[in-house]
Amino acid sequence: MSWNSFDLNLLVVFDAVVHDKNLTRAGQRLGMSQPAVSHALARLRHLLNDELFVRTPEGMLPTPRAERMAGPIRAALQELQVTLESDEFDASRASRNFTIAANNYGARAVIPALARRIARLAPSVVLDVRPLGMLHVLDQLDSGAVELALSALTDGGDRFKCVGLLEDEYVAIMSDDHPMAADTDLSVEEFAALPHITITSSGDDTHFIDDALADRGLARLVSAKVPLHSLILMLIGSEALAVVPRRVAVDLVAICPLAMQPLPFPSPHVTLSMIWHRRLDNDPAHRWLRGTVRATVTGA
Repeated sequence: MSWNSFDLNLLVVFDAVVHDKNLTRAGQRLGMSQPAVSHALARLRHLLNDELFVRTPEGMLPTPRAERMAGPIRAALQELQVTLESDEFDASRASRNFTIAANNYGARAVIPALARRIARLAPSVVLDVRPLGMLHVLDQLDSGAVELALSALTDGGDRFKCVGLLEDEYVAIMSDDHPMAADTDLSVEEFAALPHITITSSGDDTHFIDDALADRGLARLVSAKVPLHSLILMLIGSEALAVVPRRVAVDLVAICPLAMQPLPFPSPHVTLSMIWHRRLDNDPAHRWLRGTVRATVTGA
């Protein structure tokens, strides 16, 4: 293969297909027709002598070689974008994607407000948020698959920058017509006597509640364990309560008939950091993204 005649646009198409797993969606991302994407992919397959993608019910899945290529190509394209972009980023006119990985707390406490802010300031920017889950966040940042991560991690080592964003605490939420909703001094006995709903999809470690109650000779009654999207409807009009981070509670109380109460014992802190690869330190677009995340958290 001759590098003198290699079309780098083929790598842009490859990266889009890796991301979208669909030729039509990849074309929409790039402003190309589906046949044009298919033609570019056929050229790259011929040059590399590999199928690269296999059509399955789950979409276009990469071959082993394509999987090995995906990370380095994404990182190289990001480096090239940083090099060629101007020193200024005009968010109001920009058209690009930002890929963020967020843990469960970041996805609930930061992402909704961040998405609203970006939609207002940069209407042509797409925020692509991925759950952190079992992904190794530093590997994702290293490969370029993710540009920014919201995580509890506090040290990224030499290649990554890690900045604390916020600290939070847990509170109780309940239906606003609950008999104890207006009680600003919920006793530990009252707290323990109420049925508790725990959230299976949040990743929150609420064992501190059991420890605090056990120290007082009490125990909580867990009446249900549900995903977050089921919680609100289960709380409204019920006798139950749930324990969630304060920032999440504030957002829920603002739009739902719920009330928020402090816990009757000390809460551990919930922390969140913003992490990125140092190669993006001076990228104007990335600087704007980081500043927008900070402004979202601080309410600026």
